Amino acid sequence: MARYEAGGLAALKDKRVAGPSPRRASPEEVAALEALYRDGCAGWNVLHFYHEVYAGEHGGARSYTWVKSRLQEAGLVRKGRRKGAHRLRRERKPAEGMMLHQDASTHEWAPGQGWDLVVTMDDATSGVYSGFFVEEEGTWSSLRGVAETVKVQGLFDSLYTDRGSHYWHTPEAGGKVDKDKPTQFGRAMGELGIEMIAAYSPQARGRSERLFGTLQGRLPQELARAGITDMDEANEFLKDFWPRFNAAFAVEAREAKRAFTRLLPRMKAKLPDILCLKETRTVGNDNCVTYKGKTLQIPPQPHRYTYVRAKVKVHEYEDGGMAVFHGIRGSGATMRTAGCWTPSAGRRWQREAVPPPPSARSARLGGRRYGKADTSCATETGHFICYRQRSPGYGGLAAWIQRCCRLEPVHQEARRQESASVASHSVRVLGAKGD
Repeated sequence: MARYEAGGLAALKDKRVAGPSPRRASPEEVAALEALYRDGCAGWNVLHFYHEVYAGEHGGARSYTWVKSRLQEAGLVRKGRRKGAHRLRRERKPAEGMMLHQDASTHEWAPGQGWDLVVTMDDATSGVYSGFFVEEEGTWSSLRGVAETVKVQGLFDSLYTDRGSHYWHTPEAGGKVDKDKPTQFGRAMGELGIEMIAAYSPQARGRSERLFGTLQGRLPQELARAGITDMDEANEFLKDFWPRFNAAFAVEAREAKRAFTRLLPRMKAKLPDILCLKETRTVGNDNCVTYKGKTLQIPPQPHRYTYVRAKVKVHEYEDGGMAVFHGIRGSGATMRTAGCWTPSAGRRWQREAVPPPPSARSARLGGRRYGKADTSCATETGHFICYRQRSPGYGGLAAWIQRCCRLEPVHQEARRQESASVASHSVRVLGAKGD
């Protein structure tokens, strides 16, 4: 109080702050430390220099932190990167098929050959389901890995990938992925019901990174021992290599039950039209579609007079083939060989394999026996008209339709009439059997 009464607030200020610390090193001591490191220990890590030379040989009394700070300020030692947040080990998924990893590794797998190895593996077991060499990974290689897995194992729940441009759209470099704007690969996974998960660091893909580390230490040596330098031969070699590799390195899943969903034959038939590239196009006035510099002519179709200004989907397949779809119908315009457009019957997705109609004329749905029928099956109410000439003949086309679809007859009494006149029956399609 006496100091405050005598000098006010200024008298209470700590007078030690104005002067240098009594423990502060002199410029000569700092210069000697820098010279000691620069002249005889350049390139040493600081901990090694501190224990062996500064404290061990010269008896330095300063702390390790002080020595490191002075050397960093002088530019003799680079500052280390800031350590990341503490991470916890992620446990494996309990069952096979719950989550798969897909990644690629660029390496000199054969002498002088820098190929990409694309691998699809299970998180629960680290077992490899698909693996092959390509010149450069991309959309087609990723789709191929999924196709090979799904055809053999079945559909899986989720897929863990990096943020490559063929997997995700990333608006800002190093930022979050845009899940509302899927790539061609993302669209295909959505159609299959497979959830995609993006990894934001190499550490997040640790399981696949460790797998590639093991492969890089073994696979090049085995290819060299077999004298393989051609990619096709290397891919043939992998067919025998993966079973041996899985037997040696795959682990048991915690649960015996698998999460894979087996594909029915009709779903397998749809895979080529899911695991492909799809683009929307508008048909021109000449019923032609332009795609990648090529013109695809749509031939006349029995269920539609013209496709002018219609929105259609162009499917491009890995082998270079193309097809045009309107809704679920193939338009009949396909490309089977490069530069040659060939009209065909088109591709159709069938909900199940159905038996053929009673006769070839019935297949055209307009034969003499059944009259002129409207079978577009595309009306807004879901109805179509089935014609018959006499009751005994009703078991022909109508029976075939009943075998293919579950029908709800609107006029039950008309089926029992024994009339030679043409009778019209409106039926509602409830859906194909097995749905």
